Amino acid sequence: MHLTAENLAARRGEDLIFVNISFHLAAGEALILTGRNGSGKSTLLRVVAGLLKPEKGTVIVRDGAGREDGHPGEFSHYLGHRNAMKNELTVAENLDFWRRFLGGTGSSAGLSVEDATESVGLPGIAHLPFGYLSAGQQRRFAFAKLLVAHRPIWILDEPTAALDASADRLFAGLIEAHLTNGGIVLAATHQPLGLKNAQELKMTGFAGVDAGVWG
Repeated sequence: MHLTAENLAARRGEDLIFVNISFHLAAGEALILTGRNGSGKSTLLRVVAGLLKPEKGTVIVRDGAGREDGHPGEFSHYLGHRNAMKNELTVAENLDFWRRFLGGTGSSAGLSVEDATESVGLPGIAHLPFGYLSAGQQRRFAFAKLLVAHRPIWILDEPTAALDASADRLFAGLIEAHLTNGGIVLAATHQPLGLKNAQELKMTGFAGVDAGVWG
């Protein structure tokens, strides 16, 4: 699988946030977006995920033979700043909903709810309401959504927010495993994710106007 962005531009209100963003990722590759707050990292992720319409440019998913294979959103998990879990439901109920709602693409249907909770280091508490958990526990279980339904493309916005160092390492391992299995990762972060051989794109946002360079 290949994920290609060509000459993307996006606005916030009347203002262009970025222009001429292009990249290409093949199976097993990752791109890390860096840059200050407001530089367009989250906006770019939402454009790639199909949640925002670009001002111009295209995002294309192609299969291994180079044929266009559908909308990127059909092949992507998007993990934003919000966890997208209902506080009044248990963790297991939340994850079971996402497993059924998202289904799976390709040959893998994803992990069971039990295996996913164990993979994020929190077995045995999936019976608790999501709202009872700490911010760090909630973020771990939000990440478990990526494991219960297979999607080859992971689009991650500050995935390690509210996490301690041990959870950072655990998540880095899960992301590396996804890449090893032929997945693609596009992530925005202020903290190093510890990924090997990841490409980096520094977003400059509005600052690029005066400098004549857009990231």
